[in-house]
Amino acid sequence: MPPPTNVLVLLSDEHTRRVMGGYGNPIVRTPHLDALAASGTRFASAYCQTPICVPSRGSLATGRWPHTIGSWDNATPYVGTEAPSWGHRLTAQGHRVTTVGKLHYRRVDDPSGFSDQRVPLHVLDGTGDLYGVLRGDMPPRPQSLRHVIEARAGESEYIRYDRAIADTAARWLREEAEAAGRRQPWVLFVGFVSPHFPLVVPDSYFTLYHQDALPLPAAWTDATWSRHPAHELHRRQLGLTAPLDEATVRRAMAAYYGLVTFLDEQIGRVLAALAESGLGPSTRVIYTSDHGEMLGEHGLWWKSTMFESAVAVPLVVSGPDVPADRVARTNAMLVDLYPTILELAGAAPSSEDAGLPGRSLLSLALGPDADRLAFSEYHAIFSRRGVFMLRAGRFKYVRHVDGPPELFDLEKDPDELCDLALEHGHEDVRRACEDELSRIVDADAVDTRAREDQRRRLDAGGGIDRVRAGGPKIIYTPPPPEFQRTGR
Repeated sequence: MPPPTNVLVLLSDEHTRRVMGGYGNPIVRTPHLDALAASGTRFASAYCQTPICVPSRGSLATGRWPHTIGSWDNATPYVGTEAPSWGHRLTAQGHRVTTVGKLHYRRVDDPSGFSDQRVPLHVLDGTGDLYGVLRGDMPPRPQSLRHVIEARAGESEYIRYDRAIADTAARWLREEAEAAGRRQPWVLFVGFVSPHFPLVVPDSYFTLYHQDALPLPAAWTDATWSRHPAHELHRRQLGLTAPLDEATVRRAMAAYYGLVTFLDEQIGRVLAALAESGLGPSTRVIYTSDHGEMLGEHGLWWKSTMFESAVAVPLVVSGPDVPADRVARTNAMLVDLYPTILELAGAAPSSEDAGLPGRSLLSLALGPDADRLAFSEYHAIFSRRGVFMLRAGRFKYVRHVDGPPELFDLEKDPDELCDLALEHGHEDVRRACEDELSRIVDADAVDTRAREDQRRRLDAGGGIDRVRAGGPKIIYTPPPPEFQRTGR
């Protein structure tokens, strides 16, 4: 086991790894994240366990698959009683654990294992987005698409909130970190909301990118996008049955790129405070995101798909004993953060965690590249039934409970333009992937369990018709009141 150190976890929201310099994007400006990657190990293929906020964060906290803890959608937030979090494990062993910013659990006073929360953000009213639980019965939701069409320069409540998150984290590092680590290494978790929509960013970031120079998304027009029924439903419910015009797409991309650069600067402020504290040499840093962003690819926006742009995430680990300037090609996952944080801080493992699917990212960084399966699942908005993903070697297999499967060769086809699932010559690969997936999950049984639970919650909310008639209560979770727009 490596010598224990402090751990700084930096988590963004909706950051596709395709928009980061350290992952090969030549246009976006992310100097602080790129420097972090150069000083440590970057994972070339890292995946979230479900491409939507709330269940992804519950899975990250507990190191368990979403279906294991019954977190299906943005209305099933982590409470703390489903399974222990890494916060529980560390606190029980005397480590100081502090969180700053977005957690997206149920409530501050729940037994989540994170008792020291600074400027926290949780689901709205302790419930979250019940309207999205309608899934295939949800009418078109063009309010979400409006954030693409209305992308612009300006200030938003999320911008104000992220600045405050950086301020609070930097202050903690300067004023409290040294005392916090006198007995045991500390863990500081910093959850930013950028580059999550709204696509509004201050003018200096918005105009940083020449819109005509930005690369158009893969398969962004209706002549090229996938006609799989799951993606067709997604577009209909977004109100996007015809492609957006090129100028709108480029403007939205410029705002997103600007938000990524804004995020990078906030992270830079936190890392500068760590250096100023003198604790940099005794601290390991992890950067990742809860899921990605489609950014117009295949005619889709936001997340909620198993395409790489939505389900794959950036993942960087840096600090003592972490190989510098290394690209690890072993598949990694967000469930790996649970054992990683415990190991880096020097916490003794619990026998109750012996069967968890995650592995130490440090051991993956130090070891040779190896074959490892990656898994993700989806049971939320813009889908009728469960969707399950398996990454196995060069192939990605996607099982749709109510539709045809998808199969992509990511080495030959990184943009996932050619679905091989039903093509002659790939039957053996498809069967092998299905066999491996069935060892992880009973897809049909989990889909049934998810839908039964969602139906119970809809009934408790007054029934499907009442929830549908009430319309969406939120498009994105508002920050704490002091950062909200006047009159919200």
